Amino acid sequence: MAKQSEVKLTKTVVDAAEPRAKRYVLWDSDTKGFGVRIGVSGVKTFIVKYLAEGGGRSAPQRFFTIGQFGPLTVELARKRAKEIVASALMGKDPVSERNAKRKEMRMSALIDLYEAEGCFIQRGKRQGQPMKPLTKQYTIARLRHHVVPLLGSKRVTEIGAADIERFFRDVEAGKTAKNEKTGPRTRIIVKGGNGAARKVFRDLSAVFSFAKRHEIVAANPCEKAVVNKSDNKRTRFLTLEEVSRLGAACDALEAEGVNIKALNITRLWVLTGCRRNEIAELKWDEVDLENALLVLDDSKTGKSIRPLCLAAATLLKGVEKVDDTDYVFPADEGDSYFQGTKNIWPKIVKKAELPGVTPHTLRHTVGATATSNGEALALTGAILGHANLRSTMIYAHVQHDPSVKAANRVGRRIASALAGEVKPVCGKRRKRADPIPIMKAAPERPALLPDAEWDALTELAMLPAGETGFLASASDPAFLMLAKRSFAECQPGPNGALAWWRITSVGKILIDTQAERRAAA
Repeated sequence: MAKQSEVKLTKTVVDAAEPRAKRYVLWDSDTKGFGVRIGVSGVKTFIVKYLAEGGGRSAPQRFFTIGQFGPLTVELARKRAKEIVASALMGKDPVSERNAKRKEMRMSALIDLYEAEGCFIQRGKRQGQPMKPLTKQYTIARLRHHVVPLLGSKRVTEIGAADIERFFRDVEAGKTAKNEKTGPRTRIIVKGGNGAARKVFRDLSAVFSFAKRHEIVAANPCEKAVVNKSDNKRTRFLTLEEVSRLGAACDALEAEGVNIKALNITRLWVLTGCRRNEIAELKWDEVDLENALLVLDDSKTGKSIRPLCLAAATLLKGVEKVDDTDYVFPADEGDSYFQGTKNIWPKIVKKAELPGVTPHTLRHTVGATATSNGEALALTGAILGHANLRSTMIYAHVQHDPSVKAANRVGRRIASALAGEVKPVCGKRRKRADPIPIMKAAPERPALLPDAEWDALTELAMLPAGETGFLASASDPAFLMLAKRSFAECQPGPNGALAWWRITSVGKILIDTQAERRAAA
């Protein structure tokens, strides 16, 4: 670690230290070896360096982590640094002594240490950044409720793969499950089962990886444990007929006087594919109705831009802003966001006869609707805000953003279903007394065109006259067939894979003819 410029460390100096592209150290000019390390994420940690074995040219240099700034003040950290340096001058090696002591550490103490120093992202684009507060809270809770009761008294160096396998089976069998009253209107509910076992296994593996990096253990026993590490990924999604039932249930509950905030949050879940709290915690400064975007400041994958379909934008335009709060759906009492969906959601799924469906199922529904209707995976990822496809959102502010158009195509189908404009499974059109006016229906499809081609043609027909065209794949089967039938034409796009598609005069005649027939009928 290269030596940086020295300055007298004070609270003001440490507070003002900004993170850089690489972590760096501010060394104290008063106490030799004492400094504060500023990480890329902005976390500030006090350290001290010294020469072991009493000093000398051949003595190894050690770095001792004292603690994080915040819980620990500059003066207390400086005092501890002086003690460590003095101990080293007397021939002791505080780092080696600490490591030796840690090897005798019990599992419960390791979890305490992990909570204080180890709750950081270990992989991916956010590697090295601290866990989000709620993620950290849930992680530590799982470790304390499952690991501490079963392994807490064991020394960390004594735990092997067999212990991990036994621990996994015990959690899976519900040995740590409990439902205890802790106070007025408060309970601790800990669930066992396969899902709980897999989650806490991943948490425990992260704890041992942390211990391995800090030389507390020689190996991570979770790596050799033979357990079911893979998730049973949920593939449940709603058909459009089921979305129609969900919409009818929301309408019926609204008529019964159920809180409109919960119902509108539910409608936005299924129209946008956003995660539960991305809508519940939505703020007005994250809503860009002019460009049909949600600009989320802090999603699961960090800052994220999502395209808004017309139906979702229309719903948001109808939400009345509340003074003295930036939340789109503020709490009925207090300064937070509305959190009553957990009580109303069971009523919605019961009335819609959709047992087992969760809010996350609605996110799967948007993804399934998009891919089943031929949307490119990149555009589907842009709609859902997947981390590995965030680069596609670079073009989110372009006037004719393809991801917004994709969101509109998907949103139109879902919005139609949500409004009850979908044929039920039995084949009869379901009639509603007061349908939600979210969108106008397209002209009826002529017999000579398949559904995919007609949908593509109506999409082209919606383009204003002055636009360049619709940017889509140059090899899109539906558009290629339209071109073959002389209903569409294309111009080269920004690269060989994309093309600008426009409707021809022949295609316009077909659209107009079908619209006239429908009007006459």
